[in-house]
Amino acid sequence: MKLLYHSRRDPFYNIAQEEYLLKHSADEFAVLWWSDRAVVIGKHQNALAEVNYPYVYSRNIPVIRRLSGGGTVFHGPGNLNFTFIRNGVPGKLVDFKKHTAPIVDFLNDAGIPARFEGKNDIRVDGLKISGNAEHVYKQRILHHGTLLYNADLGLLNESIRIIPGRYKDKSVQSVRSRVANISGFLKNAPAFEAFAKMCKEYLRAYFDIDDIFLPGKNDEKAVEMLVREKYRQWSWNFGYSPDYQFNGNTHFNDSDISLSMFVKKGCIVSAAFSGIDLTPSWMALEKSLPGNRHEASVMLKLLKEHHIVQEQQQVLTAELFALFF
Repeated sequence: MKLLYHSRRDPFYNIAQEEYLLKHSADEFAVLWWSDRAVVIGKHQNALAEVNYPYVYSRNIPVIRRLSGGGTVFHGPGNLNFTFIRNGVPGKLVDFKKHTAPIVDFLNDAGIPARFEGKNDIRVDGLKISGNAEHVYKQRILHHGTLLYNADLGLLNESIRIIPGRYKDKSVQSVRSRVANISGFLKNAPAFEAFAKMCKEYLRAYFDIDDIFLPGKNDEKAVEMLVREKYRQWSWNFGYSPDYQFNGNTHFNDSDISLSMFVKKGCIVSAAFSGIDLTPSWMALEKSLPGNRHEASVMLKLLKEHHIVQEQQQVLTAELFALFF
């Protein structure tokens, strides 16, 4: 097994690198990494239904779809991520308890009474400190998870806060859990990078690793290409979402307005407004919605074109976000 320990902060690059190592190498890897803030959703989730879209959009927090299934997690400062890529026998690759065992052992060794609980969580006193997911590729397994060390839990909770009932689909939905930071269970908590180095040294001993992996220039170029062609693409992060029915409502300009839309591959197929005193502009907007992406910048552009909002308006108001998202 090879160990990769790095602090490249680009979440798009870090997530793409996992796929590259899984699919373009026969080696086994243990990877420790951390990223700038991002909401990372499971492969089979509806992106808009899993995030507080007005919040993350207005703060330029990217939403990134990963290769594995499972639920939504938040990446950012104070959140250490770990990845194990192992070879095995088809049918015996998926094993959450086995693949989280090195991390649980490390935490216990550090004085944190962590346990593997539920389907794929690591918890302390019933509070979730780590969410995990897996993906099988041929005879290889990708297992990855988060470790909330001293993350901004307010930012985390607000980024993934949802309003139930707006989206109806057959996607995998996240199970919301109470979370906690690992540092809160330590009397003299070390700094984040010191904790990360402790984890690195523990894994080196656990797996008896001598080989530190340093990606070459060709590796980095290949990962960057994967970022450009897949992980930064709207078609992957949002357009890959399962088909869904959306229902929104708001009070705007003294009128109560509702919107019902059917969306396929992230693009609006049909749309219908209802409410009192709908003007010709709203009716014209209704006709123009099909064929467009269900995306904030697109909705604002159409609202300007139909003179529902002023041309100089730069963002959707809270009322309009409530109608369209």
